[in-house]
Amino acid sequence: MICFGPSGNDKNFYDAGYKSTIDAPKWLNEIGLNAFEYSFGKGILLKDETAIAIGEEMKKYGITISVHAPYFINLANTNEEMVEKSYGYVLRSLEKLRLLGGNRCVIHIGSCGKLERQEALNLIAKRLKVLVQKVKDAGFDDMFLCIETMGKQAQIGSYKEIVDLCTIDKILMPTFDFGHINAVTGGTLKTKSDFEQIFDYCLEKLGSFRTKNVHIHFSKIEFSAKGEVKHLTFEDEIYGPNFEPLAEILKERNYTPVVICESKDVMAMDAIKMRDIYNSIK
Repeated sequence: MICFGPSGNDKNFYDAGYKSTIDAPKWLNEIGLNAFEYSFGKGILLKDETAIAIGEEMKKYGITISVHAPYFINLANTNEEMVEKSYGYVLRSLEKLRLLGGNRCVIHIGSCGKLERQEALNLIAKRLKVLVQKVKDAGFDDMFLCIETMGKQAQIGSYKEIVDLCTIDKILMPTFDFGHINAVTGGTLKTKSDFEQIFDYCLEKLGSFRTKNVHIHFSKIEFSAKGEVKHLTFEDEIYGPNFEPLAEILKERNYTPVVICESKDVMAMDAIKMRDIYNSIK
């Protein structure tokens, strides 16, 4: 089953009088959404007992939950001590994910820094192998590390780079952030075929299961020559991308991804728009 939902709590959630994520599953169920992404972007502050309580509510209302590991992970860091910290952030994210009842952890894998791009990529591939082994040794081999396509030129994470890195192990799954892909390529995602080539590449390299069940982030994003500037809402008519061509592909191919909306402030409302666009396709 395809799942739609927000990354974090929508402005309308708070306007409705709710204050805590423990109330999010009930609210999401009421508005017809079935996914939620909990962000540890700025740090892992969620207490175990709170995670368990949220997880029970997610299960009760049939909400698929994923987490986003801290943004400061960088597997291309030349400082080995900092890389060890990155491994730790992923493992702690997975611990919380287990308590929340999910199995997808989204990760930003790193940026070039002072390294040449290929040098940084090689380093990330080497560290990713180490990370995968640490994840398995810790008993989290039933989880997916969903490594994300990135929106800035200096970051590692074109869709081909991400898919190629996912060939390292079956617990690695792409997160196709189509707003990022569009931003970093200067607005190239316009037609159905622009989106199809991404899935076709994934299918060729990773096979049908991970392609069909891929993790997706979607939002419209303002961009400059260096890539991503800021997240927008579906009201934007300048930057894109539009969801319609992607929805057509997902429906035609019977794909069942988790689709997380990252629109600014109204991510649940825009997730509803994505769901409705998808459902309107015959």
